[in-house]
Amino acid sequence: MQLGLFMMPLHPPDKPLAQCYEEDRELLVLADELGYHEAWIGEHATMAWENIPAPDQFIARVFPETKHIRFGTGVVLMAQHHPANTANRVAQLDHLTGGRINFGIGVGRVPTDLELFGIDGQLPELLMFRAIDLILAMWTQDPPYDMPGQFWPIRVRNPVPDVGLGGPLKPFQKPHPPIAVPGMTAQSRLMRAAGERGWAPLSSNLVHPRFVKSHWDQVAGGAAEGGRTADRSTWRIAREIYVDDTTVAARAYARRGSLARGYEDYFFKLFGRNGQNALWKCRDDLPTSDLTLDYMIDNMWLVGDPESVASQIRELYERVGGFGTLLWVTHDWDDADRWRRSMRLLATEVMPRLTDLA
Repeated sequence: MQLGLFMMPLHPPDKPLAQCYEEDRELLVLADELGYHEAWIGEHATMAWENIPAPDQFIARVFPETKHIRFGTGVVLMAQHHPANTANRVAQLDHLTGGRINFGIGVGRVPTDLELFGIDGQLPELLMFRAIDLILAMWTQDPPYDMPGQFWPIRVRNPVPDVGLGGPLKPFQKPHPPIAVPGMTAQSRLMRAAGERGWAPLSSNLVHPRFVKSHWDQVAGGAAEGGRTADRSTWRIAREIYVDDTTVAARAYARRGSLARGYEDYFFKLFGRNGQNALWKCRDDLPTSDLTLDYMIDNMWLVGDPESVASQIRELYERVGGFGTLLWVTHDWDDADRWRRSMRLLATEVMPRLTDLA
């Protein structure tokens, strides 16, 4: 099993942006030093807690200070960008990093994001599939292009290759960077598409394991429809994780630190308004009032000393039938020393206990 991280990011809106970005840079450099295999950087245009609107820019800033870690866009919200622009930016980033890029793509349904860009709320999923089809065509075919359609017709009818006038950049990785899509709901259409198209599935931290387990059913079903064999080693599962010297200390900090603030001031409010907190429930008839910090520690997060967290990861692995990469979801460094120690313990004390999981 590989170890990576998912950086939404999550910072309280009252923290200066420059400080947020500097802390996130330090975190990623440390992750590289500790041997974390990959890091995914989120994107949102209007969410004050998730304050990176251009993950490719952030990756380009941090990459030169790392040696091994792979970076992923987590995810490019495809409906909010012209496909030709996305094709160029991701291909350029792929060359800048020498092929250490994964291309995470997603739908993006945040109402204020959609309002900002003037996008009909019924269209993001349709636009995502249209955009990725166009990008793959531009990455793997040479102009002239004539790709009509209701959204983003792409045309380059008169290329002049002898003077360098043609289509968008081609990526460094051939035929293109690995593509990944996130999954939330039990019947996630994106998970089914991942299986059908050979993309990597990435299960959200904001989903109870009973729903995460169903994600693989969707991937496997999509793979069968597409004439492919689903490979569990490509499956990423994201979780909140905090490791401390003792389980008592870990649980105490989880209740009062940035994990707690991120949920009390953000996720509890956000998911409570739209009813998505049902995705956290261990059973359908659980009262919403039971969704407390202690519930999250016991049912959603992986919190404890190294031995306890390793046991929880093993339980998750066995419950869902196996997966390839565990993604630690980063939270604000309200106490940087604690989070650095947790990162080290996870890499050096927890993961070595799980080397038999393959």
